[in-house]
Amino acid sequence: MQKIAQVLKSNGTDGELLLSLVNVLPEDIDLQEPVFIEMDGLPVPYFIESCTRRGASRLLVHLTGVRSLEDADELAGKDVFADYFEEDEEEDLVGWTVLDEKGETVGKIADYEDIPGNLCIWVDTPAKGQVLLPLHEDLIVSMDEETAEIRLRIPDGLL
Repeated sequence: MQKIAQVLKSNGTDGELLLSLVNVLPEDIDLQEPVFIEMDGLPVPYFIESCTRRGASRLLVHLTGVRSLEDADELAGKDVFADYFEEDEEEDLVGWTVLDEKGETVGKIADYEDIPGNLCIWVDTPAKGQVLLPLHEDLIVSMDEETAEIRLRIPDGLL
């Protein structure tokens, strides 16, 4: 399971909660799948009945079974998890060779930086040392698992 949010506080008297999202975008949350909140050491499933966006990384939500201020206050400060997100695939890319669009070697992936909404990779390059490059699906030209190579369309000025 992956942590997707933290319950910041209750909101109102009917059990509404204010969540702060962690490493996910509001549009990535699947309202058809349960989220889990740990209670007494066990993950308890809840469904999101309603969801209203509050800024870039906060949501007001109603969860199944949370109907009062007391219910909501009991969840304040707790982490929210989901099991439908793929676990850290980016870690599998460490060590891969990065090529530019022309097929020339840029360097090797050393690490990744998970900036919310903007996944980036740290690439060890011979010429510039370590550089930070965006890893967005629009910039990926191709990926070859057999050769552990990723070809990127690198915007001008990043190298």
